[in-house]
Amino acid sequence: MLMHLPVLLSGTIEGLRVVKGGTYVDCTLGGGGHSRAILDRLGPGGRLVGIDQDPRALEAAKPKLEGTEARVDLVQGNFRHLGRILAELGIDRVHGILLDLGVSSFQLDEKERGFSYWEDAELDMRMSPAAEVSAYDLVNKASEPEMVRIIRDYGEERWASRIAKFIVERRRQQAITSTQELVEIIKAAIPAAARRTGPHPARRTFQAIRIAVNDELGALADVLDAALDHLVVGGRMAVISFHSLEDRLVKERFARAANPCTCPTDLPVCVCNAKPQVKLITRKPIVPGEDEIAQNPRSRSSRLRVVEKI
Repeated sequence: MLMHLPVLLSGTIEGLRVVKGGTYVDCTLGGGGHSRAILDRLGPGGRLVGIDQDPRALEAAKPKLEGTEARVDLVQGNFRHLGRILAELGIDRVHGILLDLGVSSFQLDEKERGFSYWEDAELDMRMSPAAEVSAYDLVNKASEPEMVRIIRDYGEERWASRIAKFIVERRRQQAITSTQELVEIIKAAIPAAARRTGPHPARRTFQAIRIAVNDELGALADVLDAALDHLVVGGRMAVISFHSLEDRLVKERFARAANPCTCPTDLPVCVCNAKPQVKLITRKPIVPGEDEIAQNPRSRSSRLRVVEKI
């Protein structure tokens, strides 16, 4: 069974305010830690839908979700198709939805998946083995301007242009096939002085490539709209993000749902008649405490936001 420490567990479960007998969706099942905690509060008549792109995650999490009176449905799929998944299960509305974004701990730990810049492996980074485009395809086939855009926009990397240039120059000689080859190219592209401080020099580029390979931001934008539409009144949605791009997207979408008014700010009253969908439960994100970070360093950058359907 996977060793998995669910991030911000207590804040997430408190935020979801699990209702006995309710229906909940864990859009990112991963190791199953959050789902197990939800199941423990559901009781008879409750239902949990666990979604993950990775069939290995579903198989590994299954034993952790046994021994419950609630119904459990495990679905292999991308959470961007939440509406279709719920329709196929005959579910119209749910009481709570959870997203724990980014790459999961066990995907990082399975070095052959190619997510980690610490381990040598084939360039892959696909969350779903059925995905057509891998990190190898992107690194070896994307144009230099496209590589610059991906690394700059998704990795927020100041050396994006140099890194893209070095990647293109190397692949003209031979294909880039492994994570450590890519790490060495990135290190060569970033000036030595810039490598001496901050995170691992390959961290931002690896993040950017992973986001692009899995279209993570596009999938997130899709699911945020669908999720709010499928919540019952009083139902809650909790989203855990791990980098500023995700958190900004979630924050802005929740803010629009809470205050959709499009009237000019100088009008004394609203005339657009736009009605809020949600109220913000967390006006500022919940972050991990020192104890959690010490126990699970990967939680360090996590941010939790919660809204309630009204």
